[in-house]
Formats: sequence, C-alpha cells, structure tokens
Amino acid sequence: MTILEIIVTLPLLAALVIGLGAPARFTALGASVLVLIMSLVTALRFSPSIEGALQNVSSRPLMQMDGFPSLSLSFGLDGISLVMLLLSAIVMVAAVLVSPKESDLKHSPRLFYLSLLLIGGGAIGAFCSTDLFFLYAFHELALIPTFLMIGIFGTGKNRLRTAWTITIYLGVGSLVLLVGLILAVIGLGGSTFNIEELTALASDAPMAAEMQNWVFFLLLVGFGVLVSLFPFHSWAAPAYAEAPAPVAMLHAGVLKKFGLYGLIRVALPFAPAGAEVLLNLVLVLLLGNIIYIGLVTIAQKSLDRMLGYSSVMHMGYIFLGIAASNELGLSGAVLLMFAHGISIALLFAMSGWLREKYGTLEFNKLGGIGKQVPKLGLLFGFAAFASAGLPGFANFAAEVEVFIGAFAGAQDGLGWIQWATIISLWGVVISAVYMLRAYRAIFMGPIPEKLEAPADICWSMRLPLIILLVALTAVGFVPELLNQFIRPAITVLLAAAG
Repeated sequence: MTILEIIVTLPLLAALVIGLGAPARFTALGASVLVLIMSLVTALRFSPSIEGALQNVSSRPLMQMDGFPSLSLSFGLDGISLVMLLLSAIVMVAAVLVSPKESDLKHSPRLFYLSLLLIGGGAIGAFCSTDLFFLYAFHELALIPTFLMIGIFGTGKNRLRTAWTITIYLGVGSLVLLVGLILAVIGLGGSTFNIEELTALASDAPMAAEMQNWVFFLLLVGFGVLVSLFPFHSWAAPAYAEAPAPVAMLHAGVLKKFGLYGLIRVALPFAPAGAEVLLNLVLVLLLGNIIYIGLVTIAQKSLDRMLGYSSVMHMGYIFLGIAASNELGLSGAVLLMFAHGISIALLFAMSGWLREKYGTLEFNKLGGIGKQVPKLGLLFGFAAFASAGLPGFANFAAEVEVFIGAFAGAQDGLGWIQWATIISLWGVVISAVYMLRAYRAIFMGPIPEKLEAPADICWSMRLPLIILLVALTAVGFVPELLNQFIRPAITVLLAAAG
C-alpha cells in the first residue's frame, strides 16, 4: 500500500475497530494523529512541479465491462488536493481533542468517536480520489454519520428536526449532483470515471455547448447545495448550531469544502463553456452569500447561529475566486478554503466550550467573561480577527488574492465581475462588525450576576486551539507555504480547461 492509501484507509479502519470494542477516544486520537503526521510527511516529500500534476498515484481496477465506464479505486494528489488533505488532517485532530471524554457522553461513546472518524475519513477519501465514482461515494459516506451525530448528540430541542432537514436538503443536493456527474461522463464518451482522463477528454473533444450548459448548471446546483450557496443555504446555520462542536468543526471546516473542491476539480474543466455562460448567475448568487447573509449574520443574537451564518457568508468569497477563473483568483479560492476551514473550526471549538461551561451562547446572557477566562478571551480574539480578515492570518492573504484575481482585466473597463468584487468588499466591513460585536457582547462589559465563573481553559483544550491558531498564523505570514503547491495545480487545471 502507498502512504496515500494508508492515510485514506486508517480513519475508516479505526472506526471499524472502535465499533468492535476498542477504546474509543484513544483509538480515534491515535488514528487522527497518525493521519496528520503522514499528511505532513507527504507534504514535505511533495514536489511542487507543473509537470506531472498528480503524485502518490495508486490505482486498483475494480470493474471493466463493455458499455460501462471503467471503475477503479484510485488515489492521487496534486497541490489542491494536498492542501485539502492537510486541512482535513489538522481539523480532525483538533475535533477529536476537543471531544468530551467517554464518561461525559450521555449516549454511546463508540458511536460518537467512530462517527467523527467516518466524517474525517470520508472527506479525506473524497479529496484524494481520482475516480469520479469514489469522489462522490466518499462524500456520501461522510454525510451519514453527520446526520446521526446531530440527531443523537446534538444540542437544543429541535435537533431531530434539524437532522431531518439537513438530510433532505443535502440528499436532494447529492441527487442533483449525481445526475450532473452522470451526464458529464456520458457527454465525455462514457468510457471511464477517471477524473484525469475525463479532463483530458474535455480538453481534446469538448462537449457540445448546450450540453456543457446543462452539466455546469446541474453541478453548480448540486455542489452549491452542499456548500450552502445562496439561496440553498438555509440548512447550514441551524445544523451547525444544533451539532456537537466537533461535528460542526469537521463539517463547516472540512466537509463543506467538498462542493467548492468539486467545482474547481470537476465543473470548470469538464464544462468551461457552461461556466462562462452562467458566470453572471454565479456572481448574483455569491453576492447573496456575502451581502444578504452577512446582514443576517449581524442580526443574530447567539454565538452558534452567528458562526453558522458567518460560515455561509464566507463561501461567497471563495465563489468569487472560482468565478475569476484565473491563476490568482483560483489560487486565492483554494487558500481561502484552507484558511476558512481552520478559522471556523477554531471558533466552533471555543463556542462548544462556552456552551458546556456557561449553559448558553446568547449574547444577552453573557458578558464580561474575559475577566473570568482571559486565556480563552485571548484565543477567541485571535480567531475573530482571523475570520474578519486581519493581516497576519491566512484569511487575509487568501482574500487579497481573490480580490486581485477577480479584478484582473479592469484596465479594459469594469465588467460584471469587477462590479461584483467592489460590492463584495463591503463584506469585509460586515465581517468586522459582527465579529467585534460578538467579542464585546461575550467578553467585555459587566458580568451578569447569575453567571458562575468556571475555571479557564486547561491544556487539554488549549492544545487543539493552539494547533489551529499556529496553522492560521504560519500560512498568514508565509502564504507561500501552501501557494507553492496550489499554483502549479491551478496552472495545469486552467490549461486543461482552455
């Protein structure tokens, strides 16, 4: 087995072992740490070269039938999938570390920890798969435990309704996506599911323009529902508010990036003409994410809902980078996928701790707790600044790339995408407003009389927060840590898409 096959398989095997009776937390933590170490080793050994986009390639043929596309369990990495692998590994370790001890869980600890591993492992498998069938299958594998975790271990009276809502929303989105993928494979000859071969076919013998329009539209809707693209966003904020903190970290931080990854990896190279035709529609929808959802975020009265809508809002910036469809815009989009995944996981981790210790996340019931928990207040401040796009954090570097990339070509006059970029810049102001408002409401001012003071965060909680914060600041100060991998992969992708 290659190291990449081990990385993909390990979380799934660990989940199976937990189901058979192994110590749940110890096994989950051991597997996630090993995945992180092997992912870092893979990154250190990765050659950021334009020639030969895929590395660590492995392929195991499963089905070769006349009249049916060839199917193989195949994995490989380019710079984009490598960055997504690192994101998944970092957040999975942090999610396991912030999870409750087995004795503190009201329901089955085995189910809790094996579900976390299946969510993380499914995301890793999807990002590393080079076969379209398994890219889809691994994502669906990760969705099933997400529904269970919200319904069984979630918080709030509406967790069952929320679990069913997210099941219906994402189920419909997955069905639309499946139709789009099948139509794309048929349009490209119907001979293989291999993404690299399909991309080459799309470049050498592209689909008819009308077929591309339908393929891109279906993929946009399917992936868009999974990403919470406006107006398919209403499932996201309640799901994250009701979900246990580790699940919100993994879904909002990692699994949600699958739809964006799919648009870059599949939709753009398979149907570039369709993407060009539907560009203005994408611009309108992403402005809905940034401006409308941004204003909705400001109106929230509890931290969990605010973070949920904030996560939806920031997807608009990534769509803007994808809409730019140039090297700088797409590179910024991938870098922002990493930055947002880390920062929202960091915020949801602290939100979960606050809920556990204070019993509420409503702004009017908190206040002044910075005096009680100064260490948490400091870390929350850093996370809030990162989410708002303050210089020094990965979010700032990524957003600058997206905005500059989207504004390319302005010397010939302002087009629709440049006007959309100008409007999108107001989202930065909106982000600062709701983040600073939340920080003031929770950590500043007088302490409510009935609010009991817990002990400040201990090292078992500080460690995962510091891991996430170090990743944010390291990439923020040196974006080239990841850009050196992303740029060559984007160059290959754009060349293939013409």
